[in-house]
Amino acid sequence: MLGTAFRTGSPNWLDLGSPDTEAAATFYAAVFGWRIASAGPDTGGYAFFQVEGKTVAAIGPLTEEGAASAWTVHFKTDDIGATVQAVRDGGGTVRAEPMDVMGEGMLAHVTDAQGADFALWQPGRTAGFELASAPNSLIWVELHVADPVADLAFYQGLFGWRSQDMPVPGMTYRVLSTEDGELQDTTFGGVAPADDDAPSGGGHSRWVPYFHVEDVDATVGATRSHGGSVLMPAADMPDVGRMAWLADPFGAVFALLKPDPRM
Repeated sequence: MLGTAFRTGSPNWLDLGSPDTEAAATFYAAVFGWRIASAGPDTGGYAFFQVEGKTVAAIGPLTEEGAASAWTVHFKTDDIGATVQAVRDGGGTVRAEPMDVMGEGMLAHVTDAQGADFALWQPGRTAGFELASAPNSLIWVELHVADPVADLAFYQGLFGWRSQDMPVPGMTYRVLSTEDGELQDTTFGGVAPADDDAPSGGGHSRWVPYFHVEDVDATVGATRSHGGSVLMPAADMPDVGRMAWLADPFGAVFALLKPDPRM
């Protein structure tokens, strides 16, 4: 599962763009118990979600014209200029060119060849989030696209990711690991086909963050009671754990996972 010993291609940051950051922060505080810490007066309302003083994610206002509320997964790069060029070479698009974020790191917003948005983070003073795979923090990221094989080739061109096929009922799921390190120790996410039967429906290409929770059913209930919606009810996945897909009051999609203790 995810950790904070970031390698090239690891997820190393996660943030939420919302049309109402105050209301969204209140929702996630109720669902996950997150505390909010401002990133400072010069950051345009950007703030950190924290668990026991450690940053697990962040939130900020929507900045792109026509953008909808969504979680954005960031991946580590050691050369953001080269990675941005690889995005273009692979058929993706660059929505925001690399920019320095007050010395904390270099940031770029991009879209893959099948329309899934993500971001690149080249660490400066900030390596990434400070807690992962613990309760109420990011534990897994999952890509849903129409053609998983083709999109996996796109990301391999960027990061050199390795993948392992895992048959599940009705499809082949592809488990992702970084290019370097022991295969099992560097697993961080997976790729699944996006179709009308996916929890979010409509075959929409997207990255979905999974948060570790101790009680999936209680968290589903908290989501409902605070204005969110349930896209896939809580269910047990053999050899994986109990999971659910949800959306916050502004439509941002996220998922829950209580891992099988044998994992």
